[in-house]
Amino acid sequence: MIHQDITDKIINAFYTVYNTLGSGFLEKVYENAFVIELQKKGLNIEQQKKIDVFYEGRKVGEYFADICVNGVIVLELKAAEAIAPEHEAQLINYLKATNIELGFLFNFGPKPIFIRRILTNDKKGMSHG
Repeated sequence: MIHQDITDKIINAFYTVYNTLGSGFLEKVYENAFVIELQKKGLNIEQQKKIDVFYEGRKVGEYFADICVNGVIVLELKAAEAIAPEHEAQLINYLKATNIELGFLFNFGPKPIFIRRILTNDKKGMSHG
């Protein structure tokens, strides 16, 4: 598994935050608490990282990923009843639009759930800015 050492720290931080706060808060509360836990583990964090989207070499839009870890893993956070297909599609689009190959979708809903997605750069077929 790519970035296994970082991945273990991220998953551990997710459960620490969930077990401390439970469900019912806004996403921003979980994001800020998650950042604190990740930083305590010595990880380099960027919140609301801007991701430019290009089409035929021209910028056509931008996303803001919730958290980027060590520049190699993108984290998308939700506080919903369940993970919806559009949540997962959003994560995949972040991976497509960047050189980042590993992403997680974390849901701080009634049950702590996460999805891990890998999209290797040789499978992307999009130009990156």
